[in-house]
Amino acid sequence: MKNIAVLGSGIVGQVLADGFLKHGHSVMRATRQPSKLATWKADAGPRASVGTFADAARFGELVVLAVKGTAAEEAIDLAGPEALAGKTVIDATNPIADEPPVNGVLKFFTGPNESLLERLARRAPDARFVKAFSSVGSVWMVNPDFGGVRPTMFICGDHAGAKREVEAILDAFGWEAEDMGGQEAARAIEPLCMLWCIPGLLHNRWTHAFKLLKK
Repeated sequence: MKNIAVLGSGIVGQVLADGFLKHGHSVMRATRQPSKLATWKADAGPRASVGTFADAARFGELVVLAVKGTAAEEAIDLAGPEALAGKTVIDATNPIADEPPVNGVLKFFTGPNESLLERLARRAPDARFVKAFSSVGSVWMVNPDFGGVRPTMFICGDHAGAKREVEAILDAFGWEAEDMGGQEAARAIEPLCMLWCIPGLLHNRWTHAFKLLKK
């Protein structure tokens, strides 16, 4: 079992933190306002703790970035690139702009030939970033029930060992991992968030996930 740092005090951070606790890990959640997470810490048990971004980055053998996309680069700065060096960092963020969707389609602040993952990797070049958990809603991230069918989680990153580590986590969390290659593949993976959200934003349907069919 590992010490897991979860950077983020929102719902995605909570779901993933609870998932890691459920699977036997110790978790420190990072926040700028510890009082926001006092109730979670009290309810989560003795393997749960709360600290600053720098505290959590030092604590974590593996780090999960689960903040708003607009805050992701600042979160890496607060954690400290040196504290992330050599560690697997699961990037669950998406570059969603602070603008309303158009006909159910979210707006991104990145262009088609860049990704938020690549921006983050430039800020912490010695961290081992792996894109994951970015193409599904938080309610389905940990052990989703789709009638016995494992949905597909698309991942990418430049470090093979880090991707294998994330694949093992995804397997424990009930997912089939599909490795799409290096960091550049995040340019294709991140927009899956747009696609996933369209049925929800247009028709209030949020009970779905992606599945890659192979023959």
